[in-house]
Amino acid sequence: MVALPTESVGVPRMVGCMANTFRQHADEDILDRAAELFAQHGFAHTSLQSLAEAVGLSKAGLLHHFPSKDALYEAAQQSCREQVARVLSHVADLPLGPERDRLALELLLDVALDRPGLVALAFSAVTAKEARAASLEHDDLQVFETFGVDPADLRAERLVRVIGALSALAVLSLAAHHLGEKALWRRQILATCFDALGHSATDPMEL
Repeated sequence: MVALPTESVGVPRMVGCMANTFRQHADEDILDRAAELFAQHGFAHTSLQSLAEAVGLSKAGLLHHFPSKDALYEAAQQSCREQVARVLSHVADLPLGPERDRLALELLLDVALDRPGLVALAFSAVTAKEARAASLEHDDLQVFETFGVDPADLRAERLVRVIGALSALAVLSLAAHHLGEKALWRRQILATCFDALGHSATDPMEL
């Protein structure tokens, strides 16, 4: 029996890794587009058919990725939480202050510009009057921990500033994406949000 070359042994594993990577990217794109529809129309008024059409799949094809509309919605919400947790892990060891705020804003903005659907969903959940996530005590709002803010302290000036900065980040990043000006607007968005937090950045190039 002829032994296979050593290089051949790793080929199936490499193909499997590439397939998993492709599937992961496909799922992320589906989640982002679905999140945008959920944000625009709400869960109840977003049909499985409209979701499938938005991502260029048949209903059967979409269900191959996610078994139900509920599963897709939960996956989109979970993706939002994971993105925030990833940002928090990058800044957690930094002391509170301008450096931590700048890095947090930069990381969140990169997510927002890359995944506008997730941002739209998160923003709509916070602003919707009927949403349970509208409560500042909801666990999904762990983004406040990134800026060292207690969301239960409603009288804190810092809380108001953080909400203002996050709102500006969401609205401006969505506008930049819609207008196709993500690269051009990035520094200006950072400067606006940094200023909302009470820091001085007279030149956006400083950020």
